[in-house]
Amino acid sequence: MADGPQDTGAAQDTGAATAPGYRPGRTLPLRVEAVRQLKRRRTLVMGGVLALLPLVLLLAFAIAGSPGGRNDRVTLMDTATASGVNFAATCLFVSAGFLLVIPVALFCGDTVASEAGWSSLRYLLAAPVPRARLLWSKLAVGLGLSAAAIALLPVVALVVGTMAYGWGPLEIPTGGVLEPGTAARRLAVVVVYVFASQLVTAGLAFWLSTRTDAPLGAVGGAVGLTIAGNVLDAVTALGGWRDFLPAHWQFAWADVFQPTPEWSGMLQGTAVSVTYALVLFALAFRGFAHKDVVS
Repeated sequence: MADGPQDTGAAQDTGAATAPGYRPGRTLPLRVEAVRQLKRRRTLVMGGVLALLPLVLLLAFAIAGSPGGRNDRVTLMDTATASGVNFAATCLFVSAGFLLVIPVALFCGDTVASEAGWSSLRYLLAAPVPRARLLWSKLAVGLGLSAAAIALLPVVALVVGTMAYGWGPLEIPTGGVLEPGTAARRLAVVVVYVFASQLVTAGLAFWLSTRTDAPLGAVGGAVGLTIAGNVLDAVTALGGWRDFLPAHWQFAWADVFQPTPEWSGMLQGTAVSVTYALVLFALAFRGFAHKDVVS
């Protein structure tokens, strides 16, 4: 801990203009930050967990049998073993509500807070790395790792499912089929939408990461607030107010797996999520610009 409220950002702003060869835009390159984050144990562990989930689900189906025909209402889960695309869509369905929240919160919340926890944040700013540049690098890498995590699950599931159940059309729970190529393209659209819907969690985690020196607090806070949003969405008494909750639209992508896809729900969900995320990112940048960094 520093002796008093020293602000390394102020020193960098006054001396940056006269330092020979200093280029603010070249400090903390994205490549360097990405390599640092990729080498961390939590990144490797999270990637392993997401890659193993399809294998666990496949093993469950092998032991318990096909999930089809167990309910009067046919769902996406009931068609999981129909083809590789069905299996990949099912893996997204069972993980989008909670499991995929964790890597997003982890990669975006364990960014600035971890540097503060290691007491290395003030040294990064004294390099000197401009505050906005540091946040942009951290945010870009965090979002990149989050997108990779969200894409990893369906990609592995598609490969595993195709090996187990074959490359065939996607059986729609409500009736009908989609050709494999069309289904795969729709699945790619779903992955993009799931990432967009998780931007709220990313914004919460990143904002909290700039407010605390405890990475676990930022990650846990983002996960907790996301769960609280899901709980509020379940309160039907809120009526139309639920339309303003990001959680209300998290499964709007199911409308894509129809003979004629419906895009309105996904468009509304994307608009809500992006709006919340932009506000939270702006709060993070504004608050960190004036924060007294002593750790």
